[in-house]
Amino acid sequence: MQIVGVMLVHNEDEFVEQALRNAAGFCDRFHVADHMSTDGTWDVIRAVAAELNHVEPVQVRATGDSHALVESYAGTDTWVFGVDGDELFDPAGLGRFRAELEGGAYREFFSLKSNVLNLAELDHERRLASGYLAPPSRSVTKLFNFAAIDSWTDCHRQYMHDGVVTFRPGYNAETIGLLGDRFTWDESPLRCLHACFLRRSSLDPEGTAGHGRLSPIELGGKRRSRFTGLVERLRPAAQPSEWKDDKYRRGDLVTKDASLFLT
Repeated sequence: MQIVGVMLVHNEDEFVEQALRNAAGFCDRFHVADHMSTDGTWDVIRAVAAELNHVEPVQVRATGDSHALVESYAGTDTWVFGVDGDELFDPAGLGRFRAELEGGAYREFFSLKSNVLNLAELDHERRLASGYLAPPSRSVTKLFNFAAIDSWTDCHRQYMHDGVVTFRPGYNAETIGLLGDRFTWDESPLRCLHACFLRRSSLDPEGTAGHGRLSPIELGGKRRSRFTGLVERLRPAAQPSEWKDDKYRRGDLVTKDASLFLT
């Protein structure tokens, strides 16, 4: 059994180093695709890759190109772990969770959804995170059992987000393990801080805090070209996202200790 990480980023220099370092120890190999960043993201990724030789950075011209990094693992004894540049996982929890996967746990599932805290505020000095929990909000964890499929092709939006999946007997797209129903936030070994409402890049206007960026869903799920990326970067400020508010602001606003995520 192996665990392979994959990350697609575009202008993520506020959180990408922490996101990458937190998840890297969980993985045997980690692919990082940078989609034409114009802030310090690419330099950060290369610096981490120079230190951690299992981190493999590449630049891509279209977001869908990132899927080619993991397509060949279909049909192998591999868990593919998708991490976004604004997702800070608990590295200690991941260590415990890896031991479970190595012992054969969760093989009956195609994918696993787990606990998330969607951040409205992150206080680095006090090591406190405030936001909305998943569940009841939507989980963003992306851990897929590639032993459950024979192929996964034609992803255009980004890695493992659309395309055509050929399943092996006993599996389908609904074969999902809902760890968020089994564990509380404090108990969960697979949990992350999701900075979806915070500034993700040093180039983002100050006024974007509180809404974050528009999601790929709101951008139409289209294959983003160099021109599309330029238009997005030239927007004067992010506007409140109704889609994000609906998916990620469910339940009560809570505050949690973030010390384990900000190593």
